[in-house]
Order: sequence, then C-alpha cells, then structure tokens
Amino acid sequence: MVVKQNEGVQIKGNASQGAPLKLEQVKFLKNLAPPLIAAFLALSPICNTPAPAVAQSIDIQRGATLFGQACIGCHDGGGNIIQPGATLFTKDLQRNGVDTEEAIYKITYFGKGRMPGFGESCTPRGQCTFGPRLKEDEIKLLAEFVKLQADQGWPN
Repeated sequence: MVVKQNEGVQIKGNASQGAPLKLEQVKFLKNLAPPLIAAFLALSPICNTPAPAVAQSIDIQRGATLFGQACIGCHDGGGNIIQPGATLFTKDLQRNGVDTEEAIYKITYFGKGRMPGFGESCTPRGQCTFGPRLKEDEIKLLAEFVKLQADQGWPN
C-alpha cells in the first residue's frame, strides 16, 4: 500500500494495482458529490409527496382528533350507544338520509332527535350540546372524517 500526502489530503492506493488516485480525481469526486446528492433527494419519493395528499392526511388526522374529543363517547367505532339504529355505518346513514358530508355536517351542527348539535350558533338551546361548541371548519372536518370512515366500514 502506497500512501501520499498532498495539500493535507491523504491519497491511498495499491502499488500492485497501478498508480494511486490523483489529487485531481479526488477533487473531481468531491465537487461531484453535492449535485449528485441534491439530484438524488429531488428525485426521491420521500421528497415528492404531493402537497394535496399531505394536506388531506392532516385533515383526516384533525377529523379523527375532533371525533375523539366530541363524538367517541356515543359513536365509538362508528356505533351508537344511545340509539342503535342511528350508527355511523353506511347502511344506517343511508336509511336515515344522512349519507352525504353535507347531511352529516347539518346534523353535527344542529343536532337531531337525541343527538345534540355542536355548532357555535346551534339553536334551540335544548337541542345543543352543553359542552364545548365546534367551529364550522371543525364540523366540516368531522363530516369528512365520518363519511370517509363510513365508506371504509369504520376500519379504525
């Protein structure tokens, strides 16, 4: 093994295999590495996650969190411990005419029957929750989450 020291850089080479790498080759490789790494990262699937998919994933997580805070007490796993025929499964949502995000939003906001409304402007007072009220965008996220879960058969 032959070792040369040139400008503070050690260059190792095997004398039996020919001449050691030249300092110019090392400099070339050092200069080539950053653009190669940048190209690899730019083309990597990790860095190319579409922004809408990330936003949708965040919305689903926010919807799940809101569901855990406001709905899970009665509707754990899409069921209904108060009124068994009013679950959040597709067959019950369809039978009760609540199988769209808009219809789910309306019931969540204003309430219906034994379910209280959670909207900020929910009236009459006796129909609305005594707990914290939800903003319109939060109820929209909840409706999207419930519809998505219903379409998937409440997998989680």
